[in-house]
Amino acid sequence: MKKLITSLALVLSALSSYAITPLWMRDARISPDGSEIVFCYKGDIYKVPAQGGTAVQLTTQTSYEANPVWSPDGKQIAFASDRNGNFDLFIMPADGGAARRLTYHSASEIPSAFTPDGKYVFFSASIQDPASSALFPTGAMTELYKVPVAGGRTEQVLGTPAELVCFDKTGKNFLYQDRKGFEDEWRKHHTSSITRDIWLYNTQTGKHTNLTNRGGEDRNPVYAPDGNAVYFLSERDGGSFNVYTFPLNTPQKVKAVTTFKTHPVRFLSVSDKGTLCYTYDGELYTQKSGARPEKVKVELVRDDEQQLATLKFSQGATSASVSPDGKQVAFIVRGDVFVTSTDYATTKQITNTPAKEAAVSFAPDNRTLVYASERTGNWQLYTAKISRKEDPNFPNATLIEEEVLLPSKTVERAYPQYSPDGKELAFIEDRNRLMVLNLKTKKVRQVTDGSTWYNTGGGFDYEWSPDGKWFTLEFIGNRHDPYSDVGIVSAQGGAITNLTNSGYISGAPRWVLDGNAILFQTERYGMRAHASWGSQQDVMLVFLNQDAYDRYRLSKEDFELLKEFEKEQKKAKEKDDEKTKDAKKSKAEKADKGNVNKGKADKSKADKEKSKVDSSKDSNQDESADDKADQKELVVELNGIEDRIVRLTPNSSDLGSAILSKDGEDLYYFSAFEDGYDLWKMNLREKDTKRLHKLNTGWASLMLDKKGDIFLLGSRIMQKMDAKSDALKSISYQAEMKMDLAAERETMFDHVYKQHQKRFYNVNMHGVDWDAMTNAYRKFLPHIDNNYDFAELLSEWLGELNVSHTGGRYSPKGKGDVTSNLGLLFDWNYQGKGMQIAEVIEKGPFDHSRTKVKAGCIIEKINGEEITLDNDITCLLNNKAGKKTLISIYNPQSKERWEEVVMPVTNGQLNGLLYKRWVKQRAADVEKWSKGRLGYVHIQSMGDDSFRTVYSDILGKYNNCEGIVIDTRFNGGGRLHEDIEILFSGQKYFTQVVRGREACDMPSRRWNKPSIMLQCEANYSNAHGTPWVYKHQKIGKLVGMPVPGTMTSVSWETLQDPSLVFGIPIVGYRLPDGSYLENTQLEPDVKVANNPETVVKGEDTQLKVAVDELLKEIDSQKK
Repeated sequence: MKKLITSLALVLSALSSYAITPLWMRDARISPDGSEIVFCYKGDIYKVPAQGGTAVQLTTQTSYEANPVWSPDGKQIAFASDRNGNFDLFIMPADGGAARRLTYHSASEIPSAFTPDGKYVFFSASIQDPASSALFPTGAMTELYKVPVAGGRTEQVLGTPAELVCFDKTGKNFLYQDRKGFEDEWRKHHTSSITRDIWLYNTQTGKHTNLTNRGGEDRNPVYAPDGNAVYFLSERDGGSFNVYTFPLNTPQKVKAVTTFKTHPVRFLSVSDKGTLCYTYDGELYTQKSGARPEKVKVELVRDDEQQLATLKFSQGATSASVSPDGKQVAFIVRGDVFVTSTDYATTKQITNTPAKEAAVSFAPDNRTLVYASERTGNWQLYTAKISRKEDPNFPNATLIEEEVLLPSKTVERAYPQYSPDGKELAFIEDRNRLMVLNLKTKKVRQVTDGSTWYNTGGGFDYEWSPDGKWFTLEFIGNRHDPYSDVGIVSAQGGAITNLTNSGYISGAPRWVLDGNAILFQTERYGMRAHASWGSQQDVMLVFLNQDAYDRYRLSKEDFELLKEFEKEQKKAKEKDDEKTKDAKKSKAEKADKGNVNKGKADKSKADKEKSKVDSSKDSNQDESADDKADQKELVVELNGIEDRIVRLTPNSSDLGSAILSKDGEDLYYFSAFEDGYDLWKMNLREKDTKRLHKLNTGWASLMLDKKGDIFLLGSRIMQKMDAKSDALKSISYQAEMKMDLAAERETMFDHVYKQHQKRFYNVNMHGVDWDAMTNAYRKFLPHIDNNYDFAELLSEWLGELNVSHTGGRYSPKGKGDVTSNLGLLFDWNYQGKGMQIAEVIEKGPFDHSRTKVKAGCIIEKINGEEITLDNDITCLLNNKAGKKTLISIYNPQSKERWEEVVMPVTNGQLNGLLYKRWVKQRAADVEKWSKGRLGYVHIQSMGDDSFRTVYSDILGKYNNCEGIVIDTRFNGGGRLHEDIEILFSGQKYFTQVVRGREACDMPSRRWNKPSIMLQCEANYSNAHGTPWVYKHQKIGKLVGMPVPGTMTSVSWETLQDPSLVFGIPIVGYRLPDGSYLENTQLEPDVKVANNPETVVKGEDTQLKVAVDELLKEIDSQKK
């Protein structure tokens, strides 16, 4: 079995051996002599005769193997394997057998070729840029390396991305495909600057030559046997990938070799005799020169077993809900519903389907659950009820009855909530309408019409009022999505009354104070995020009537006096009620005197029955009295309600869930002031706020039971807090299930289909027949048994939509080696023992006053282990981050040897240091080239932190500069286009003067001088939208390379297997002429590329041109 999360324990079932014809064969390569083909299937490497036949399995590990590469003599195969937790290089005999590990870095190392002499394997990995390089430091861009086939030190070949290398026979030249940015590898049909080109590299001169250089995909180059022509894969002629060829001396003379339709040709290779090999639609093909393609008939025998996995979970719960009596918690984990006791670890599985359930909650009777399920391919509502009266609760239930409500094949229904009396059920229909089902009559009524909700994710926040006559809900009140308001609407339907009416995001409404107020959260007063997320929030109250508002405003003393007065009133009323009851009882006794002659037996029986009835009656009366108290009709006074909105939290913060205590005197809320969320408490009378519990947890919801105890329900924690003592008690559970993983993958596939059908920003799916395309890829599901292949299948399938922000992603939860860093850049040209230091990175482990380490020194040993030519420094640095590590150093100039102890850093920490280094280098170049006249800022992401850094720099240290260079290269997006437009479009209108001295130009919070913006092919998402706005608004010129049209907003959704996510572009940005920014490339005013030969030497040509252009503009304005 392959690549499952580490908590999986596989159960052997239904063993069988049989021959099959495989589909979804990947990573195919024909042998040098053309007699055999290796390929990957279900995570293993196979070999089959090129004429077809029975394939032989070469690898049998439980790990995932991929990317096999033949040695020139055909005797060895190099490949990538995750058997140590991440993809490392291995080599094995071509007939199979023991594999030797060649690399040890925790980056993914993917082989592409042997050198012609067979001594080295070339591979791509993101390990370290050359110290001299001007390339942007990012793990998304790889470098090219080689490692000896016998093992030993890794050497860097190129500091720029070079994938799928193919050598000529001399070894003096090789072809490769480039990588320019972040787009999904399997996207299809796009023509933009991000698409790959084919390059020729001369190993002797170091010259790179772009052979294709066009706006379309050209990839996977291989030499023809004579070395005079190139075969490659391309999407020319408006179709999907096919094989093309061109003469090496005239690469513009391209002609087609294959003419497949619909699906892409993948994994091209060629034998020494010129036989081409590739895959199409999951199958192998060969093609001899001048001949037609021939399908290779492949059979293989597998001892497959049904993928029935036993999964165990003690955390990771979602959609949790507490029962009204506080004795049970229902939750969903891995897509199934479970219920656990709040006092014991007893846990019951309620549903057992491969599909996803969601939004579970209890009925008022504590014995009924309601939830939504996608098991039919369409979200439907289900109830689960305890069948036997003898069973006290779900965790101890023996029989549970499930029922579908309002079954439909077309209408979606989800996010159900019972009314307070349990007689009705509210739900969201077709992702935007609030509806109510009367459980007795089965009639459905519409509450809202869907016009006030734009998000297609499935639902919005809403809640029944305690009397069941109203809803409070989150909605888009003024066509200002995503800035939501909080409103109320009659449970019978009608117009929504907007309670907040602001341009800020307000949401998470819930009824409090017996329905006399609504608690909600808003970003209205918090520190604003200069993006679409990240603003700080506050907890607010809106009072629905004046009486409730007046009670809230009373001082503690006055409130206590009022409570005492109301208590006396209640006693007096109870005394009057008792007198009335006694009078009625006396009258009834007189009426019963005529019946005293009844027999003793009948009297005894009647007494017993009366006793039962009275007991039941008393109990029901108590419940009825409580229910009536709970269901007291609300008084809603809309006039002047805007004046009855109160801010509760004294400080805005990153808020989680919030709730009021049952008596309404205390506010409990999650806030993340430091790392994770902690629980805070505020007394609303005394305005006393304190951190109640230091939890450092992820997001969790706060819920009350009927007694007033508070429950903290999240993925990482489940706890119960006593209402009186505020003491926490953990709620533990042991959720165990058996999952048919193949069935689960199929339901996840169906879910992805449905989500794109319902949410894709373009209703015609970019012209793709979505049903037909889905069926074309569905056939591969039986041939996939792991998440690597499943994620790749999603990417191939979704890639047919020709859109950004999509594809599948798999994040293994393995415990492999993690390579740490010493904060040093090494000289890759050094050939002696140890590793020679090229640069000590600022703020790294060796950047302190006591060290003697500097550039030119040699690291000889790590923790006493020598770094020789036969081993690699990587294996000595694995798993050392944050641990004291002894480093032995030699200075060849002074001949001194010494030791220092440092604590290595993680890759993430190093990347942060490298980014700051890169920005400082750019800023220094701009200052040098402009002689201090210009400033430089880089917008790292289109988010709040980046904006504040840019704002600080341009109006701080660069405020006196004549102009500013704005660099957006390699920005992955966010939402800053509006703020950047405002910030850099200032026009001076007057000057602030103090006694004749000019103190400040106005506007003072905007840049009022010339600017220029840098862009490149790696700009993505809002880093396409921001330069577009900059140019459209005529703020300044754009310099660099064209930016691909990727301006959509995405929803990255986690599947029920949380190691898998997929993307849906859900919002498009339409221009007045009806066109969309997506797939509309943005051309620069000055087009200039950074050459791979010079950029690694530190030359940033694009930046230099930007500086020259801006200075030219500034000087021209002075004339």
